[in-house]
Amino acid sequence: MKNQTYRMTMLYDFYGELLTDRQKEFFDYYYNDDLSLSEIAENAGISRQGVRDVIVRAEGIMQEMEDKTGLIRRFELMRTHVNSIVSAVEEIKSLNDRQYEDKRLMELADTIAAEAAALRE
Repeated sequence: MKNQTYRMTMLYDFYGELLTDRQKEFFDYYYNDDLSLSEIAENAGISRQGVRDVIVRAEGIMQEMEDKTGLIRRFELMRTHVNSIVSAVEEIKSLNDRQYEDKRLMELADTIAAEAAALRE
């Protein structure tokens, strides 16, 4: 369940603006506010199946965009690479502190760390 929720909220973060206001509202209630289909249906004055149809349609629209663009896949890949860069920089700094004490090496490591941090934002 948690993986599905994470995946859907990632899709929403990237592609939510493609949805209608009603799709956004129901999606938000279901995934972010953790309301059941029945609770959403009662609040909206429609059937549970009607709510489910709106949410499934919204999920389909966003998944189709991800299939076409691959933005989330590339984002996750980039995040993995940035984390590896940050780990390598920390190791370089540690090694430099213990063995070399090279000021220029530390400056370069700091520059790389700052650029990686900028990519994370």
